[in-house]
Amino acid sequence: MDQRALEEIVAAALAEDIGPGDVTTEACVAPQLTMQAQIRAKEPGVAAGLAPARQAFRQLCPDVTFIAHVIDGSEVTAGDVIAEVKGQAGGLLTAERTALNFLQHLSGIATTTAKFVAAVEGTGAAIVDTRKTTPGLRILEKAAVRAGGGRNHRFALYDGVLIKDNHIGAVGGIAAAVQAARANAPHLLCVEVEVTTLEQLDEALAAGADVVMLDNMDLPTVREAVRRVGGKAVVEASGGITLDNVREIADAGVDLISVGAITHSAPALDISMESVSVGA
Repeated sequence: MDQRALEEIVAAALAEDIGPGDVTTEACVAPQLTMQAQIRAKEPGVAAGLAPARQAFRQLCPDVTFIAHVIDGSEVTAGDVIAEVKGQAGGLLTAERTALNFLQHLSGIATTTAKFVAAVEGTGAAIVDTRKTTPGLRILEKAAVRAGGGRNHRFALYDGVLIKDNHIGAVGGIAAAVQAARANAPHLLCVEVEVTTLEQLDEALAAGADVVMLDNMDLPTVREAVRRVGGKAVVEASGGITLDNVREIADAGVDLISVGAITHSAPALDISMESVSVGA
């Protein structure tokens, strides 16, 4: 992960929370006090977000000792110690919520991703994310997807051509859009086309799309789409994917299943920080 990007994200989060000052800690906690605390999982899940959590404490308490007991991608159960921190009490207390926010949110993404990955195990289909991420946190959220065993789709608008319905409408058709992409986009980028009907699928294949995204197709249509593709392109299923239907979609023979919910709707994992000792 890019260290400068990580530092900037964490600094922005701390600034948002602290503002002109942590009035409670500044009023109640003597500057010379030190604290040791444990960060524990309160429910089962997959840990992620250790790097931004460590960075949050380090920015406010440069001499902090942060000992991680797990790594991103580790399974944890209720009561497991994720990390221990020791340092100036005021800095640890002020950074606590920001550090936990990162851990809880990113562990929630990793945990949700792991559930989808487990649901399609053995099918050959991969779970991939989308660009439906929290503004400013994409680099962290996509890392959390990887920690949960998923794969990353394109990171942003610059690293993959994905022709969607509004592009097709603006250009005047799938063939014209693919032709323009081939002519004007960097040649090393693959060209993916979103289709909602079998007729559009046939057009995308005829135009030479590298990847076809089957958007919100029902299961029988997905099966027929996979048959028609016949290995001529990578097949991605997207839209309306849940834990209840992801297995049958994977069994239909698609290569990729993109799930926006693993980033935009993953519930936070319950994690807390508990002081174990305070000294002067």
